[in-house]
Amino acid sequence: MAPVPLPLTPPLQPMLATAVDEIPTGKDLLFEPKWDGFRCLVFRDGDDVVLQSRSGKPLNRYFPEVVEAVKRTLPSRIVLDGELVVAKDDRLDFDALAERIHPASSRVTLLAETMPAAYVAFDVLAVGDDVLLERPCTERRDVLLALLKPGDGLYLTPATTNVELARQWFELFEGAGLDGVIGKPAASEYTPGKRSMIKVKHARTADCVVAGLRWHKDTEPGTAVGSLLLGLHDDQGVLHHIGVVGSFKAARRRELADELRDLITSDDDHPWLGPDAEDGRRLPGAINRWRGEHASWIALRPERVLEISYTQTEGAHPARLRHNGQFSRWRPDREADSCRYDQLDQPARYDVDSVLRGEVKPA
Repeated sequence: MAPVPLPLTPPLQPMLATAVDEIPTGKDLLFEPKWDGFRCLVFRDGDDVVLQSRSGKPLNRYFPEVVEAVKRTLPSRIVLDGELVVAKDDRLDFDALAERIHPASSRVTLLAETMPAAYVAFDVLAVGDDVLLERPCTERRDVLLALLKPGDGLYLTPATTNVELARQWFELFEGAGLDGVIGKPAASEYTPGKRSMIKVKHARTADCVVAGLRWHKDTEPGTAVGSLLLGLHDDQGVLHHIGVVGSFKAARRRELADELRDLITSDDDHPWLGPDAEDGRRLPGAINRWRGEHASWIALRPERVLEISYTQTEGAHPARLRHNGQFSRWRPDREADSCRYDQLDQPARYDVDSVLRGEVKPA
């Protein structure tokens, strides 16, 4: 008899989440840590394995060690939802994970050996011929607990219905590189492509120097601002580029172009121009694995200060924003040289292995 194909096949949209400001009470939710990695659906049908990204693209070639772990560990016919992560120095490292998306097979092979990724499962969508999408969340969790044996590159995310424990996870697990908490209605179905979950992420503010801009790509240069380039000073007073703010309305983009025009400069005294800019500071527009040439930007005299909200930082010495900042307000009361790295909130360190075990005790 010919084998029966999986009842779910890629591409399949994962279930999504809506952001909320705080962990809710009085609701029947199953809480999980929010992993900072690549969302990934796993399809296994015997020796055929597909690692599917959130956008529907295959990830197999970039994570061969995860493909092998799936074959060694999972049932022969199964569909999972989860996250690809890389841990380094006892915490998740998104930079190291992003390095895995590389065009050179030799580089992928080397990193798979020296910095292997792991897969953290948090939902099961099908087993054998059975589709579980319409089963309640807690029932799917029970199935997952029975099927998955953690270890050897595959893990099961911790979960709890205890709101107080979820709040402790929210505070402690950030120190291991996680970025919040997910809440799933305990009785809910799995709804591909719909925002049926909630997510609570860390939100912070910082006062930053505006030291450059980029013109909006869909307008004539000089008429509308696309984004503002932000900087912070280190302990030696060196200004490093940490990220950008954008997402302005069209009218505001034009207003900013007029407001900031007098600050435009090409002077070598600008901290990101001239010979002194090559002293190890982080600069905007640099070549990286995603961009093969320098991205153009316009230098501004670093005089104005604005306040942003942000969720988290990444990297070290110096750090940068993990996601684009959100504009809060101008700070005319702040001097540019007072905007320093020491205002960034750094969570206490926490061992990522403890998170995988669901432990709350600080490392």
